[in-house]
Amino acid sequence: MSTTESKEIQALYQQLIDAWNNRSARGMADLFIEDGESIGFDGSQSIGREEIYSHLHPIFESHPTAPFVTKVKDVRFLGSDVAILRAIAGMVLPSQNDINPKVNTHHTLVVVKQEGKWRIQLFQNTPAQFHGRPELVEEMTEELRKLIP
Repeated sequence: MSTTESKEIQALYQQLIDAWNNRSARGMADLFIEDGESIGFDGSQSIGREEIYSHLHPIFESHPTAPFVTKVKDVRFLGSDVAILRAIAGMVLPSQNDINPKVNTHHTLVVVKQEGKWRIQLFQNTPAQFHGRPELVEEMTEELRKLIP
């Protein structure tokens, strides 16, 4: 697939991250296809734009969510209209200035092209705790730390 399409998919992922960082439940939900699915850090599963919105809205309304710092690791095309994006992400908690390694995560996005536009089919946010391998936590944290503005 083309570099242009890879960049479009990365831009879609950035829109998702920007919506999270701006605490916009609607902004996030609208990036999904109608029956898209989101699996959160705690395992919460939301299916469909409105359920994704309904899940995220109270979180943003009542919790001071931390912004993500992210790095795209790979975009792989499974066909002309399906791709997977893999990224790593960390969070800088409010009133802090460093990555909190306890909430490092792997992001997986499955995207589909509908009517010429890339949309999210699945977003999965998987904790990157690397049980028993603290050196991997530190390695990921250092990689993300370099991206803090």
